[in-house]
Amino acid sequence: MELSARFQIRSAVNIFVLPISLLTGCVDNSSSLEPIDISPRVSVAQSGYLGIEPIEAPSRPFGPEVALGKKLFHDPRLSADNTISCASCHVVNEGGDDGRQFSIGFQGRSGEHNAPTVLNAGYNFAQFWDGRVSNLFDQVDGPVHNHVEMAANWDLIIKRLRGDKAMVSQFRHAGFRQISEHSVKSAIVAYESVLVTPNSKFDRFLTGHEDALTLQEREGYAAFMDLGCISCHQGRNVGGNLFQKFGVYDNYYLARDIQSQAAYGRYNVTGLEEDKYVFKVPSLRNVAETAPYFHDGSVATLEEAVRIMSEYQLGSPISDDQLDNLVAFLQTLTGEVPEELL
Repeated sequence: MELSARFQIRSAVNIFVLPISLLTGCVDNSSSLEPIDISPRVSVAQSGYLGIEPIEAPSRPFGPEVALGKKLFHDPRLSADNTISCASCHVVNEGGDDGRQFSIGFQGRSGEHNAPTVLNAGYNFAQFWDGRVSNLFDQVDGPVHNHVEMAANWDLIIKRLRGDKAMVSQFRHAGFRQISEHSVKSAIVAYESVLVTPNSKFDRFLTGHEDALTLQEREGYAAFMDLGCISCHQGRNVGGNLFQKFGVYDNYYLARDIQSQAAYGRYNVTGLEEDKYVFKVPSLRNVAETAPYFHDGSVATLEEAVRIMSEYQLGSPISDDQLDNLVAFLQTLTGEVPEELL
């Protein structure tokens, strides 16, 4: 199998060109090295070279700070009109998003971005599609202040919560001296940080269960690497750790006559022409449960999303068999949210 294809990768710091061989661990620094077998019968031992790490289950038991964060995450008092909570757009037991093209926020308003999943978001190197903040703590401010989403402010939220004696007591039990912007955000982040999804079929395969994947799923895994998907979707979150242009081989937006400020991605943050159409690469964890797809929620099915990515990101069409195998593999990335966090 030829592993010489090169893909442009935008990291958090700069832009560089990285051969797929480096991402798979197949560094050709000696003509005597044997190529790694990534056939459909790839083994657990071999898979350690291939750039994806399993998710570990969070430690138990979850403390009172997590319990408080869960309550706040589901509390509509964080919105101006007491109707929208974090959980309105991020349904934890349904993929961590809301299944809509655009979420419904304050007074029925909708934005221009598809709600990303909150599951495993703590593994992302940046938050939001355009990566405008680097961590979950700062991310909380975005929806709270956004006039389309919650349209609230911290003074209003804190006043409401301080008027609830039971809530004041729960904050103290969680170790906070008072209800403040910092303590509210800290509790929400404590909850979001443990919203991870271990025990997927693929994670079981990575941790030594050779029979966890079917033959078709292994063929999909091999195609995922062979075609170059692994160049942008790797690491523990199978993505979420770099920026990349949407439309490496062709202009996706021009071809589909899409004209939207939201389509400019990182450009809206940096103002740099080179950042037009550049987005944070999304995680593929639980991707089978997070339709519709892409930053604008314009694609309804996983099959269509894979075809588009093959054409615009990899520069070549794929066969129906490859498509079926890739989708089968992607479905193995669906993990389990700890029941007490739902």
